[in-house]
Amino acid sequence: MARSSGHVSYVASTVPIAIVMTVLCLLLANNVSHARRPATYYVGGKFGWDTIIPMDSWARGKTFYAGDILVFKYDDDVSRVVVVNRTGYETCIPNAGSKEYESGNDRIQLPYGYSYYIGTYNEYDCAAGEKMAIKALAPK
Repeated sequence: MARSSGHVSYVASTVPIAIVMTVLCLLLANNVSHARRPATYYVGGKFGWDTIIPMDSWARGKTFYAGDILVFKYDDDVSRVVVVNRTGYETCIPNAGSKEYESGNDRIQLPYGYSYYIGTYNEYDCAAGEKMAIKALAPK
C-alpha cells in the first residue's frame, strides 16, 4: 500500500484561507471607502432661521446623523440661536447652561441623540415656531 506524507494537504488547505482573507479585506476596504460623509443643512432653507416657517416643520421628514452640520443664518441684530435642554425647548425659556450663538451665520455639528434649539430669548418668537428639536442617529 502506498502512504501519503500529508505535506500536500497542508499546502492545499492554506490556499482557500488566503482567498477568503483576500476577499474579506476587499469587502472591508469597500465599506470604508463608501462611509457617509457629514451632510450640511441650511436651517429654514432660503428663509433661514426665522419665524416665517415653523422650524420643526422644516426639520420634519429629514434624517439627521451625528456629525451632520446645521447652518443657522439670521439677522444677528434681531435674533440668536440658543441650544437648550428639553425643558428650555418646551417652555421657550433658556435654561442655565444653555449655549448662545450670535454670529448670524452659525455652524453647529450635531451630537448623537437629541439636540434642542430655540430662537432668541424672545419667548414670543419661540412660541411662534422659532424652535426645533433634532434627533441625530448614529453615523453610518
